[in-house]
Amino acid sequence: MTEILLIRHGETAWNAIRKLQGHLDIPLNAEGTRQAKALAAALQSEKLDAIISSDLQRALQTAGEIARLQGLSTRVDAGLRERCFGGFEGMLYSELPLRFPHEYAVWRSRDPDANFPPSEIDTENIGESIRQFHQRCMITIAHYARQFEGKKIALVAHGGVLECAYRAAKNLPLNAEREITIYNASINRFSFVKEEIKLIQWGDVSHLNAETKDEINQNAA
Repeated sequence: MTEILLIRHGETAWNAIRKLQGHLDIPLNAEGTRQAKALAAALQSEKLDAIISSDLQRALQTAGEIARLQGLSTRVDAGLRERCFGGFEGMLYSELPLRFPHEYAVWRSRDPDANFPPSEIDTENIGESIRQFHQRCMITIAHYARQFEGKKIALVAHGGVLECAYRAAKNLPLNAEREITIYNASINRFSFVKEEIKLIQWGDVSHLNAETKDEINQNAA
């Protein structure tokens, strides 16, 4: 068995105002840095064998706080990045139904193979479908679970990555509505046994003493 701690990065300024980040490289804000330090302190008594992070700085900064107290270096893997949202990236959630009414409706329908409007910066960037994103995340998670079989590892990533692992562990279809809340700087525990991922504990934020945010799972979204 491999024990996996899947961790969402601390808060960013864009999380706080509900702006879609995706692959855009947004750093932690002051609250996110506080959360990362509290998270690292909470894990200090647990011996981790490896820390692997998304290459986006909000995850890297969070992983760095954990690594510092563990006396480990951080491995970096772009396979743990958040989903790419194409032309949705950099926009407020409240803007999406006005700017892209059809594409927004398709997104909310959770069509597993739907793409996004292209990015204005890179017109070939149409983002990732749910199916593409899920496959990427689960291939990456399984890779490290096998590499560190019998050990305990931390994967520091993003809300979408955590949701993929939850769906896989619960055997939920890709088009099912999200049924969980995903908090910044949360600890989510899984096991990986005989090529199967299983959920042990979800959404532990007991180490945080301030309100945490899940910018996707809001009534206004």
